Amino acid sequence: MTDWDGHVDEPSPVSALAEPAERDDESTLRPRRLAEFVGQPRVREQLELVLRGAQLRGQPPDHVLLSGPPGLGKTSLSMIIAAELGSAIRITSGPALERAGDLAAMLSNLVEGDVLFIDEIHRIARPAEEMLYLAMEDFRVDVVVGKGPGATSIPLDIAPFTLVGATTRSGSLTGPLRDRFGFTGHMEFYSTEELDQVLRRSAVILGIDLSRDGAAEIARRSRGTPRIANRLLRRVRDYAEVRADGVVTRPVARAALEVYDVDELGLDRLDRAVLDALVRTFGGGPVGVATLAVAVGEEPTTVEEVCEPFLVRAGLLARTPRGRVATATGWQRLGLTPPPQAPGEPAASR
Repeated sequence: MTDWDGHVDEPSPVSALAEPAERDDESTLRPRRLAEFVGQPRVREQLELVLRGAQLRGQPPDHVLLSGPPGLGKTSLSMIIAAELGSAIRITSGPALERAGDLAAMLSNLVEGDVLFIDEIHRIARPAEEMLYLAMEDFRVDVVVGKGPGATSIPLDIAPFTLVGATTRSGSLTGPLRDRFGFTGHMEFYSTEELDQVLRRSAVILGIDLSRDGAAEIARRSRGTPRIANRLLRRVRDYAEVRADGVVTRPVARAALEVYDVDELGLDRLDRAVLDALVRTFGGGPVGVATLAVAVGEEPTTVEEVCEPFLVRAGLLARTPRGRVATATGWQRLGLTPPPQAPGEPAASR
């Protein structure tokens, strides 16, 4: 694919599970400049200073680390960095770099000023990570030829580049790797108002007739995440075109999201199943995440990484040293009376 500055680029990273038309939508909806990027005002301001300062000096900017939950725009920002610099972007991921040779081959093909984007950088293999240290600091890698006592190390210069790393687990990064990034931006969840802006922009691009109250309804159920907001918008569009007059209003959005099992808080079927099992099966906890996952027929990582963060943020579930427990609000969400010891219950009612 050719990017907007005429450089040969890698395909835009979108969900492998998406339908072809939806993959096209995801690529189309990505903002291409900082001015188009909605939300994250602090990170945008900081990043603009980093990029403009580097351009004034005529040097590649410092390496950039973007951290935060999935779906908040880390990949989009990495592509924006390349666009703002007028550079090509090379895209890979931590799990794909299993050996130092994999990384060496990629680094040796970089052109001066290129942006190398490594998604899930916290999952990079140790040998590749150690090679990355030297590459980030001195723009050089040492390639080992041979094995055993006869092995020799050949230094290989690489073109100055900017590494952009994205991680959902910044705490899993080793200290030496984290310290080599000149700028770290932490992505925050979006407000309902910011998601409303995201939805309005997406509706214009996709040609969806979206009313003000329809956008507000979808934004309210999008869990503070633009990726989820755009996905729900496409599903509501389907409903509006098939069962309504094609206009996404609040009543249409509500009816559509009810069909797709997304409630007023943004909880989906799996979220509610986890909360229901925690309360009804295990008496509100504490219970281990593995046991909870078995109860709902899911993998523990799915429960821990997909459901649990939002349930905690919504105040429905709490993590304790002994396991997961339902809060008083979680009990009440299911229409049940919380026990006296439930976390989050007002002191006066205990």
